[in-house]
Amino acid sequence: MRVTLSIDEILDAVKDPLTEGEFNKAIEGIASLAEAKVGDLSFLGNSKYRRLVSESKASIIFLPLEYVGTPQPKQLFIRVQNPSFALGQVCKLMEARLFSPCQGVHPTACIHPNAKIHPTASIAALTTVGEGAVLDEEVVLEEQVVVGRHARIGKGCRLRARVLLGDYCELGNRVILQPGAIIGSDGYGYDYVEGKHRKAPHIGKVVLENDVEIGANTTIDRSRFSETLIGEGTKIDNLVQIAHNVKIGKNCLVVAQAGISGSTVIEDNVIIGGQAGVGGHLRIGSGAKIAAQAGITKDMEPGAYLKGNPALPYMLAQRIAVLQKRLPDFFKRFAGTEPPA
Repeated sequence: MRVTLSIDEILDAVKDPLTEGEFNKAIEGIASLAEAKVGDLSFLGNSKYRRLVSESKASIIFLPLEYVGTPQPKQLFIRVQNPSFALGQVCKLMEARLFSPCQGVHPTACIHPNAKIHPTASIAALTTVGEGAVLDEEVVLEEQVVVGRHARIGKGCRLRARVLLGDYCELGNRVILQPGAIIGSDGYGYDYVEGKHRKAPHIGKVVLENDVEIGANTTIDRSRFSETLIGEGTKIDNLVQIAHNVKIGKNCLVVAQAGISGSTVIEDNVIIGGQAGVGGHLRIGSGAKIAAQAGITKDMEPGAYLKGNPALPYMLAQRIAVLQKRLPDFFKRFAGTEPPA
């Protein structure tokens, strides 16, 4: 995939660029420093690749402000505060051209007569929009999306292929749902009565606030009552399970294959590592960090950093891991097979 961008478009996309060198043609692609060809844009996002800059054939390179070096002939250096972020801004321009949505409503889409669709919304093939649903400005529904009855979708949201947004669920502005995400499935709740597990109805909803992103094949269950809530700016990775009545605060990160049990409260700016599990009815304090594969069974204080299963303070867990490797030597000493040091 190659998209042409002019020098002016690139410079306009980044903040306060400082340029050195000369390259006046359009760029046609983005590549790593090692793989870039003439006509490509590259960047130095990690200092360990600094040595590759002088060897790179990229025509334009984003560099940190403190980088010392000069460009090759017919090469342009653009120094910026954050090269990775600058590259992201350029990628936005490319994304808009590569993946621009279809305009209007595809003839195979099934739209309920009572649904309210803004004229600027784009609805792709084989998509279903239920009774009373509301789609705001510049909403994009890709192929085979299902929007339930009385669901609400805010400005600039994008629901990628095969997303399901359940009845009465709500999305704020600029929410992104990656392919296969399920928002508003029934919660996992049963009452054991007369020797049988009897389903507890879940009649609440899911609310995603502004600028939330949900990864592919992630599931967020509707609440038993009230709402399951994901706060503004939170980013949730692929294959995550979030149970009924969970409330996640603002600007949190939840990494792939993590699971959060019902009615747990995650405060703002929490980071949950991959494959971590959080028990139900807990409170995770603001700014806490949970290491990958940790098992959380108790409340966490704000700013805590836990590791292991059951989880322990991170540095204690690290010390224990080091000592475990020395256990065979300890056993030999205690058995008398080796004299004490």
